[in-house]
Amino acid sequence: MTAKSRLDAIRRLLIHAHERLDLAFGFKLWDGSTIPENLPKDALMVRLADEAMIAALLRKPNIDTLANLWVSARIDILNGSIFDLVARRPAIRTKALLRSLDKKDVVTTLMRFLFLSRGGPFPLEQVRGHKALKDGSEAANRDNVHYHYDVSNDFYALFLDPEMVYTCAYFRDWQNDIATAQQDKLHMICRKLRLQAGDRMLDIGCGWGALVCHAAQHYGVHATGVTLSTEQAELARAKIKRLGLEGQVDIQLQDYTKMQGQFDKISSIGMFEQVGIANYPTYFSSVNRLLRPGGLYLHHTIARPAKRDDKAFAKHAKEYAALTRYIFPGGELDHLGMSISNLQRHGFEVQDVEGWREHYARTCRLWHDKLLENQAAAEAAIGSVKTRLWLAYLAGCSLAFQRNTVGIFQTLASKRLKGPAELPPTRADLYADWA
Repeated sequence: MTAKSRLDAIRRLLIHAHERLDLAFGFKLWDGSTIPENLPKDALMVRLADEAMIAALLRKPNIDTLANLWVSARIDILNGSIFDLVARRPAIRTKALLRSLDKKDVVTTLMRFLFLSRGGPFPLEQVRGHKALKDGSEAANRDNVHYHYDVSNDFYALFLDPEMVYTCAYFRDWQNDIATAQQDKLHMICRKLRLQAGDRMLDIGCGWGALVCHAAQHYGVHATGVTLSTEQAELARAKIKRLGLEGQVDIQLQDYTKMQGQFDKISSIGMFEQVGIANYPTYFSSVNRLLRPGGLYLHHTIARPAKRDDKAFAKHAKEYAALTRYIFPGGELDHLGMSISNLQRHGFEVQDVEGWREHYARTCRLWHDKLLENQAAAEAAIGSVKTRLWLAYLAGCSLAFQRNTVGIFQTLASKRLKGPAELPPTRADLYADWA
């Protein structure tokens, strides 16, 4: 069977599929031909770079194979993004789609490719994320954090806001740009914590230091940030020096469990996802130990929807497994009820809960679009494989939040007192006098 006969067969199959499904995008095959023929050069197309990628998908039709083909550009999107392709996907469900095609023709065509070499490369097969330790030890935590965050400060600067905030933004207006939304998020965190001049504040998983610097500058607190990322700590310390905040802001490069002292206010913004469910008792006990009686803790974390029981919740979708393997080794998500239960079990009183799901859908979309705009610079900084992996990750996260398959919540809690909590009688102070 010749390469030409295989090419002709797959072309016929794709033409048939395109006509039956009335697709709003085309295909570009490895010989340069397009389906339909004579597509405009700027038309949205799915590019199939070689015939061996079809063999790879046939042998292992799973998300890992697709991810490898994507990061190596053996499957690509021309003249658009993942979002454009999703927006133009056929409304018909997958099973109905398959029923609409001639099964005999499909099987006969695909059998021509089944015994080909699957080609290469498959760069993600070397990724060690699926072997990540989840024991909660400092060594495991440091290794997992290093994998995701110590990619390159220059890389993250290509798609984050000027303050390098790598957590969900807060859109007071859906049309706000990412820099405005992140500034508003920092203010909202400080307002929820009711920061006052002189407060001792701890930010667990402080990233590049945006929140601790913001809190010190605008609210007069003495702030400590803790991180396990060497590159984040270096940039944060340089920022503190540049802003003249030495003596008011401190960055600790160590595990949160090793922190000592007591703080009036504690924040954890987008760090909890990497703790691991088995390590929750250690985490919440550590936060309680570090927080003074009556002090406030803001728990900001992504969460999965609860299932009918714990056994059902423990089952993970394939997309979730891929995320923890390729992007966040060691990571796990709880559900909102689990967070609230753990807070109460470890000496906290829950004061407020707010869902930010649509805010994170918008945040990830803006990050993706900015990274796509700077794709050439990103590839120069960290290579094409990791750049394409991050593009898929940001797009996938945005779509997951948009479709409500995952959520994110800010939960405000206080260290339990026998008397009244140290809070205003209403939420009015959170929204008054925005700058």
